[in-house]
Amino acid sequence: MVTSAPAVTREGFRPRPSAVAAALVLALAVVLTLAIGLGSVDVPPGEVWSVTARRLTGRAPVPGSRDLIVWQLRFPRALLAATVGAGLGLVGAAVQALVRNPLADPYLLGISSGASLGAVGAIVLGLGAGGALGTYGVSAAAFAGALGAFLLVWLAARRGGGFAPLRLVLCGIAVGQFLAGLCSYLVLQAGDEQQTRGVLFWLMGSLSGASWGQLPLPVVAVALGAVVLQGRARALNALTLGDETAAGLGVDADRVRRELFVTASLLTGVLVASAGAIGFVGLLVPHLCRLLVGGEHRRLLPLSALTGAVLLTAVDTLARTALDAQELPIGVVTALLGAPVLLYLLDRQAEAAR
Repeated sequence: MVTSAPAVTREGFRPRPSAVAAALVLALAVVLTLAIGLGSVDVPPGEVWSVTARRLTGRAPVPGSRDLIVWQLRFPRALLAATVGAGLGLVGAAVQALVRNPLADPYLLGISSGASLGAVGAIVLGLGAGGALGTYGVSAAAFAGALGAFLLVWLAARRGGGFAPLRLVLCGIAVGQFLAGLCSYLVLQAGDEQQTRGVLFWLMGSLSGASWGQLPLPVVAVALGAVVLQGRARALNALTLGDETAAGLGVDADRVRRELFVTASLLTGVLVASAGAIGFVGLLVPHLCRLLVGGEHRRLLPLSALTGAVLLTAVDTLARTALDAQELPIGVVTALLGAPVLLYLLDRQAEAAR
């Protein structure tokens, strides 16, 4: 009986995707436990899962336990971090296939800028919670902003009847910078200094104030996005080979791009509304997973989701606990950690290509 051996590439040993997935699931359980247990009041891992088990089985909390800290404050925040991280990993992998560039992300196509503009507009104009649009006002505005940015970029990229990934990227950068300028203007129009500080902190990424009521929308959006993208895994593989090759494989590249762009826009809108603008996760995570397991999207998409969940949960825990006096914006931590790692990966990839 002949068994297949793990792939060995020019870069060296490449682990089995199943082994990577198992390691990531274990890592996610560990970082979730740490995220819930660490803080101004530390909670031992045993008590974290004891409180969780009692809550899930409907039993009353033990008197004097740290039930409020674990279940009401830290658990929803940890789950939201994992959900947003998974979504960013999925969107990053899809966008990179969309433009045939392993260093692309939603920011490159202006989608995040549009979502940020919509969300900031809702906050500044008072259309969020308690305002004209109700509880999901910020999410609805972020949806609208992401879709508006998508339409602008798509129409600009399609002018003249042609389409090319490079033109899409350039149009995305132009539209993104324009929308970012409008967003900065809206920030300056905030009604008071406290509101301005809050908006700026949110723009750099924040999960503070996360609650159980915030979870359903991003969880459902990420789950549906994962199903849609996984169903398009073959088409994503074809897109990375070029439009002519994709057509030869029976894939309508333009139609698939439209579907992917709409999916990425909707998912990005939800993620930005839930956690603010968080960079580097959607860029770094798929690139790292591609180095580990290759570019086949049936493997790449779920592993990108798991890696993104682990990474953002760990980063949020670090941002919350690194300083005693204040909480760091998540975007600051992802930039400080992500930039050196990305430069290292690029250097390693360049050496392997020689």
